[in-house]
Formats: sequence, C-alpha cells, structure tokens
Amino acid sequence: MAKIKRAILSVTDKTGLVPFAQRLSALGVELISTGGTARTLRDAGLAVRDISDLTGFPEMLDGRVKTLHPKVHGGILHVRSNPAHLAAVREHGIEPVDMLVVNLYAFEKTASKPGVHFEEIVENIDIGGPSMVRSAAKNFQDVAIVTAAADYDSIAAELEQHSGELSLKTKWSLAQKAFATTAAYDTAIANALAEITMDEASHFDISQLGQSAAFPQALRLHFHKAADLRYGENPHQRAALYSDGTTLGVANGRQLQGKELSYNNIVDLQAAWDLAQEFTEPVCAIIKHTNPCGTATAATLAQAYVRALECDPVSAFGGVIGVNRVIDHDTATEMAKLFVEAIAAPGFTPEALEAFAKKKNLRLVQIDDLRQKWVLKNVSGGVLVQDNDLRLLTEADLKVVSKRPPSAEEMRALLFAWKVCKHVKSNAILYARDGQSVGVGAGQMSRVDSARIGAEKAVLPLAGTVAASDAFFPFPDGVEVIAQAGATAIIQPGGSVRDQEVIDTADRLNLAMVLTGVRHFRH
Repeated sequence: MAKIKRAILSVTDKTGLVPFAQRLSALGVELISTGGTARTLRDAGLAVRDISDLTGFPEMLDGRVKTLHPKVHGGILHVRSNPAHLAAVREHGIEPVDMLVVNLYAFEKTASKPGVHFEEIVENIDIGGPSMVRSAAKNFQDVAIVTAAADYDSIAAELEQHSGELSLKTKWSLAQKAFATTAAYDTAIANALAEITMDEASHFDISQLGQSAAFPQALRLHFHKAADLRYGENPHQRAALYSDGTTLGVANGRQLQGKELSYNNIVDLQAAWDLAQEFTEPVCAIIKHTNPCGTATAATLAQAYVRALECDPVSAFGGVIGVNRVIDHDTATEMAKLFVEAIAAPGFTPEALEAFAKKKNLRLVQIDDLRQKWVLKNVSGGVLVQDNDLRLLTEADLKVVSKRPPSAEEMRALLFAWKVCKHVKSNAILYARDGQSVGVGAGQMSRVDSARIGAEKAVLPLAGTVAASDAFFPFPDGVEVIAQAGATAIIQPGGSVRDQEVIDTADRLNLAMVLTGVRHFRH
C-alpha cells in the first residue's frame, strides 16, 4: 500500500463532496480540481489547486479540453514499480496522481428532458471524465478511482484508519465499479444516439428520443444488482434482482414490511401489478403462480378484495395481491384475515400499516407505476424481445357475430373478462360476471380442457356468467362446454378456419358472441 498524497476531484454530482474533501485534506492530501468542483471546494474553505496549474494549459474550447493532457494521464497511468515509467515522468515533470474522484456529466438526465436540443445532448457527452476513469481503473494498483458518492465515507474511514493508505483489495473493487460506470455511460449514449436520425439536409431529428418503436440493431442493456435473493424458483437455484436504477416498477418497489422477497414473490408481484394496472376503477387481483385466481372491481378497494377472494378462496391462500389504489384501514383489515405472501400497492395509509403490523412476515411493497415498453425472455444463445401487450379494447372495437347481441350487462362483463383473461396463462378460459371473475381455466394444452377446468373450479354460480377466451376456438366443443356451464356470452379473437361453425354453435345455443380481432397468448 502507498499513501494517498495527491487527488484530482472533478464531479457533476456534488453530493457528499465537501465532507469527503475535508477528510482528505485533513490527511494531508493535495486537492486538484476543475471548474465548478473547484469553486464548490473553495467556497467551503478548502485549499484547491486548479487543473490548469498542473497541466500548464488553461481549460479551453468551452471546457471540452481541460483534463486531456499528458500531465494528467501520465500522472495517473505510470506504474510506480516500473523504473522506465518513473524516469519518464521525472524527465517530463509529471506529478503522480494517487486518487481520482470523478462522476460523469448527467447524460441520461439531459437526454430525457422535455424539449432538449440536439446540441445540448452532444455537449453532455463527457469525454475527459471517462478517459480519466479508465486510466485510473487500468492502473488500479497505484491509483484509487472513486466514481460513487456512496463510497466516500468508507474510503475516508479506511484512509483514516491506515494513515492515508488504501488496500489493494479496495482499489480493485473501486476499479471494477469504475469500468462498470463507463460501460453503463457509453451504453446510455449509444442507445440515445441510435434513436436520433439525420435527414438529407443534415438536420438531426430527436423527436423519437425515448419514444422510438423500432427495435435497435444492437440491444444494449444495463442493470445493477439490487439484491441477492435467497434462491431462485427452487432452493437449488441461485438468483439475484437487478434494477434499472430508477424508482419505478416492481424491481424498484419500496418494501415497507415483511420477510425478504423471494424470486417467486417478485414474479408474482409483477403479474399482480400488471393486472391491476388494466383498470381505472378500484380493482384487486389475487395471483397464484402468476395466474389470477381472483379478480374483481368495486366501488371501494375493500369490496373489490372481498369479491376477488370469493372467486377461489382456496387457491388465494398463500397468494400475492395487487391493487391500483392506496390501501386503507378497511381493506387492510379484510386482507389481514388471509395468509398472503405479498401485497403490491401504490401506497398504504398509516392505519393500513398498523392493521398489517401483526403479520410480520407479510411483505408490503409500494410501487410507482411503470408500464414496460418491451418484454424480454431468455433463449439459449440469445434473447427474445417483444412489445409489451398493452392493447386495450372498448365496446366500439368489438364485432358482434352472433344472431343475439349481448345485453348491456353482458357487454360490461365481457369487457371485464377480456382484461383479466389477458393475464391468464394460455390456453386460457375465464368465466366472469360484471366486475368479478368466477372461474379460471389456465395453462392447458387443450382449449376445451381449459373451458372444463374453469367451470369445475368455480365456487360461485356459473349461471348467467360470460366467458373470455384468449385465442380462437379451433372447434365448437369449447363453446358447447361453456354453454353447458351456464355462461350466456363469449368474447374471443376469432380467426379460426372453423369460425363459422363456432358462431353457428353459439347461435344454436342462444349465446351472444363478440370477436376482438386481437389475441392475448401468454406463454
């Protein structure tokens, strides 16, 4: 270990900078800085040497060139144990730099600003910062590279405990973080620039920035590990949760109570949250193994939960719940009567938290909504990417194909059933009333089996219900099973070569049938 004697500090995010610099200065570290960082440190009463004093050149080109200089990179990159390197830096008057404290221009924040101009995007591509970071990370044995304000305290503490020295293990850990930082930064730039086009007149069009529907030629993803999980779907599988670094979505939800979230909890929370976001009225979705075993809407959230539970109270035991309203005391009191693994909601009132407090293992997760643009699925040797299935239908989108049109009540029930059926594993048949699922036939290889199982699982009366099918009926037998169960109307995509046979069967059984023209397979 070698003592840290000289540090360059150049940061965009100045969180925690001054206290850290004060601790470095107290250890006798010479502080060298640039522009706004230097002003911040001087305003705090710290002695700071300008980078231009180190290089012998002023900052120039509107700040584009200030650290791109041999006296900066030579001071960082020379290997202290290499005699030739030491002779070279002595010959050219290059002073060693032992620590680099850098975070980069806020490119992503700039690129996502409403009304941002192309020139502003380009100017927020940091050049000097990433160059210094990479130099220091490459020479980690001799130089400490600090890229995260979250590390300031632990680094300062180690320096104070070891007379201004950092261990090689710490420097290696910091170098790993540094290369991850520059990789993520370049990924963000490449992703943004890929969405900017130039016309024949050399005008840059940034209107699709963050909005482009096209799939990129190169898929560049960056996530950081948010948590190691106890195990995956099964105890013999390892697992971890990775976050995109925002505050949105299930991966970034705030856990307010309960045991550590498991892999399966998180998967089910996503399923519950996705279904709850389909509705504008108060809704409750109860999920078991990613399938909705009960879903209902009502005037209040408490009523919606009670109605959802009625669909299949046996399967609901040990399930995961998702709602689209802040959970209040009445709702929490009802939910607390059942053993539930986890609950996802946009919020919980203090009274609700108090009602849940006795169930110490119950996981409560507060989520800020995020509708994913794309859905990714691993395959060996690659990854599948598709648009998220966010298609919503209204009554105007439906085509009545039966002789008997659905009644107003049936139509409301059909639209409700269609939203819920979309979230049932294929092949899917869902029986429902207006605002309440009644029977769920999920994940069968045969559609007619899904129709039978959905009816067999129903504990509420099926007479007068409607049925939703996520894909077309290949044969009339599924329609016959649905009619025998007591349903009076069916919503389905259509598109089978036997559509007319299926419609004729619906007419023969006096069923109303509407076609969506949209399929909702869920594999």
